[in-house]
Amino acid sequence: MQTHSPGVVGRDGEIDQLDHLLAEARAGRGAAVFLVGEPGIGKSRLAAVATTLALDQGMATLRGRVGAIGTMVPFRPFTEALLSLIRRGEMPDPERLGLYRRVLGRLVPDWGDGDVPEGGISAVVLGEAILRLLQLVGRDRGCLLVLEDLHGSDPETLAVIEYLLDNLQDQPIAVVATLRPDRTPAAELAQLAAQRGTAALVELRPLDRENVRELAAGCLEVPSTGVPDRLAERLWTDSAGVPFIVEELLQEASRSGQLVSATDGTVQVVDDFRMTVPAAVVRSISSRTDQLGPQSREILVLAAVIGHRFPLSVVRHASGVDERQLLATLRAGLAAQLVGPDEPVPDWYAFRHPLTAEALLAGLNPTERAGLARRCADAIEELHAGLPGEWCPMVAELARVGGDVARAGRLFALTGRRSFDEGSMASAVNLLDRANTLLAEDPDIAYRAEVLGSLLLALGETGQFEHPAVTAAAIEDLANRNLDSRKVAALHVRLAGVEHFAGRWSSASTHVAVARSLLGPDADDSDLAPLDAMAAALELAKTSPGRLKSAAQLATRAAEAAERAKLPAVAVEAWQLLGILSREHDLDQSIGYFRRARQVAAEHNMAVQQNLSHIFQAGTMCLADGDVTELEHARQQALRIGAIPSAYEVDGALGQQAILRSEYEKAAEMIEACLTVTKRLKLTRGAPYVLVTKAVLAGHQGRRTEMEAILSELATWGERASHELPLSYGLARTFCALLEENRELAESDMAQALAYDAQNPTTFHMAGKNGLGLLLGVLAGRNGWPHFEAVSATAGSRMRWNRQFVQWAHAVLLGRDGRPEEADAKAAEAMETSSLYPMARHLGLRMVAEPAHADGWGEPVAWLRQAEDYFHIANVQPVASACRSLMRQLGATVSQRRTGTDQVPANLRQLGITTREYEVCRLLVDRIGNKSIASRLHISPRTVEKHVASLMTKTQQPDREALSSFARTVLQD
Repeated sequence: MQTHSPGVVGRDGEIDQLDHLLAEARAGRGAAVFLVGEPGIGKSRLAAVATTLALDQGMATLRGRVGAIGTMVPFRPFTEALLSLIRRGEMPDPERLGLYRRVLGRLVPDWGDGDVPEGGISAVVLGEAILRLLQLVGRDRGCLLVLEDLHGSDPETLAVIEYLLDNLQDQPIAVVATLRPDRTPAAELAQLAAQRGTAALVELRPLDRENVRELAAGCLEVPSTGVPDRLAERLWTDSAGVPFIVEELLQEASRSGQLVSATDGTVQVVDDFRMTVPAAVVRSISSRTDQLGPQSREILVLAAVIGHRFPLSVVRHASGVDERQLLATLRAGLAAQLVGPDEPVPDWYAFRHPLTAEALLAGLNPTERAGLARRCADAIEELHAGLPGEWCPMVAELARVGGDVARAGRLFALTGRRSFDEGSMASAVNLLDRANTLLAEDPDIAYRAEVLGSLLLALGETGQFEHPAVTAAAIEDLANRNLDSRKVAALHVRLAGVEHFAGRWSSASTHVAVARSLLGPDADDSDLAPLDAMAAALELAKTSPGRLKSAAQLATRAAEAAERAKLPAVAVEAWQLLGILSREHDLDQSIGYFRRARQVAAEHNMAVQQNLSHIFQAGTMCLADGDVTELEHARQQALRIGAIPSAYEVDGALGQQAILRSEYEKAAEMIEACLTVTKRLKLTRGAPYVLVTKAVLAGHQGRRTEMEAILSELATWGERASHELPLSYGLARTFCALLEENRELAESDMAQALAYDAQNPTTFHMAGKNGLGLLLGVLAGRNGWPHFEAVSATAGSRMRWNRQFVQWAHAVLLGRDGRPEEADAKAAEAMETSSLYPMARHLGLRMVAEPAHADGWGEPVAWLRQAEDYFHIANVQPVASACRSLMRQLGATVSQRRTGTDQVPANLRQLGITTREYEVCRLLVDRIGNKSIASRLHISPRTVEKHVASLMTKTQQPDREALSSFARTVLQD
């Protein structure tokens, strides 16, 4: 007689659904199913069926389960799943993961390089890394990921799962997850996923009477007709259709002799046959543990106090039994099917079903359970000094059960801070919140203040701005208990940080003011540094004209105080802020600030801040000279340390540089990739900047409809996009208007950009104030030498992109003053500066040609020819047409644009050579006469003679022989 049914009963529909799910995954159409039901209903057995089906079809399979510790072990099921792949030797070459290999070092320690980024890795970035790994694992065969017992999941695990669900389409990945129907975040995720269509929700119902009979027949190894009606009815009544209870009842009935095998292959029941449920399950388990002996039962009860999963070494230490007795208990437990090994760590075991642990604990009173919990907590602390990893939350929970509230609160706080450092922000909030609650009556007010401060920091990072702790009342409660005023002030600074993140700047400013008043005039550097840094950030967030100067003063003060007080994190943030603020005034100083921040971060092993400082420094260098080399190096460093959000923000800057260089296809590819990832990873900080960059791309190609649609999308970001307004007008709309030859609109758009910048000075310096705006004003006659001198005195005007327009404006003013030689020299400088930026270069040539001709300097006709040729090829017809019209006004010969014009090499087009003249030139290579050329081109010899004469003039060749040699040389090149 078996203890379990060899097959799955009553789940044909669910099995068909799972089979379809796997088939879709093998076809590259990934999907997910949540199996939801009460304990014992058969969730795990269906998941095992899915695994078997997948293996039968040659699919890769991974399995991970949430442990009993639940929210305190972030990402555990994924760690277990990946380790199972490694043990089976099925893990693909990690190098194929590229930049995501190091991200997965969070789950697979062997893949990390020891250089853990400060702040950890976000759950969504980890989700992308897991998605890519599963894609590799399932390539050409499909992959099944089974995640069990999600009802105990930590928030980060659920965030990764949500990310996977949203991105399974077009992937060879199937996900099967199991959870109880309790009201948990996991259940809410399953419901939401079902509503959104990203997963199917399968609620497992109890078996009906016939299914229960069939299940019993499988367990008893008899046909359905061999199960007595009395037994079948009793099983149906007492089990309520829960398969686990059916099997437990049958096993206990068999053990107790109430079932007898008949010679005809049927089963008979004794006359006094009886069962009760759910107490029957408890008795069944108790009966089996009683048969193991009192000492073995005590060992298993002790293990149950730890949880559904338990480490054998801790049980041994807490129970005080020798190894022989422990192993004997373990063997007996395995034989009685009470426990089993729990992967992936050999020392860990698990009860066969959650009800087993619950049944063992049912016989304990609260005092007994508390005593055992304290014993287990003490054992873990003695075995694992410092409580690394999951030991700390385990002891915290055991201390809580044991009634040691202070110990539990401090350990939850320690675990919460560790989770924050690892980047598990949501878990950090849950743990710190529990600590804050448990320590509510703790007499150590200073420690409670530290916990509240850590909680506020985590709440700000996770955006939980309406949490009960985000109020002044929580701080006032501690203040009323005689908390030191300096610590009260520090809490107000932390609360100001949360309000700042929430965009409630007025409230944040109030808390900063309260903190400043509490500290008074005698505050030391350790108190003032974070306060001034917070105040500087608030100044920068304002929309007042003087905000940048005020922010710079506060940041300077914060940086100096932080260095004196040895607060490196505050110092680095302050130096970075100063570097951003000084870009407009002194580029060398800006680079120096970032270099200093980078050095401090390196000295204190702050990898992410070190890289961020490098990015800022490289960005400033790029603004100065247009060279993107250092920026690309910084990006590679970001990828190396796993700072993927920073790397994608650099991609946005590199995409903008590609636009300015007229590398539109490259820019479009980078921007689309960047937008896709920022949306998938929910990198809201950088999304508005990437959107405005996309609008600039459209504007620089004269695509107004596309540009306006993108800017409309940007407007939906509200205040978060306010800093991009100058760019949207000065770098997108103004250029689009210039490419439409609508100078009036360009002037209006630039005026709007300058107005936005005046109201809310931007830290982006290419919106026009220091470059194009000056040139447009000079061309319109509004700006003279005083305005030029004011603009050229700024560091922003020396940024390469701005410098080209400043130099053109300088040349126009010099020419207007009758200084043609100086104007020519300045124009040459502008041509050299603009060599990186083809579209801006030729637009500048087109705009200054008119004043150059009027004032007698430069080469206006040649410039117009170059500009016309460029914009004709770029299909910017308004500018190309304007250039042709201006050339005619200046008395220059203008070639007609007909089909085939683009066959003429650029260097010949710039000489004014037409398509027909080019055709004649090609035939001159063979040194044939006019009649032969005329015959081949179907024109008259007289026309050929005119074309030859025109070619000699345009190429400045003295005779026909020289022209033929010129043609041969040019065409061969």
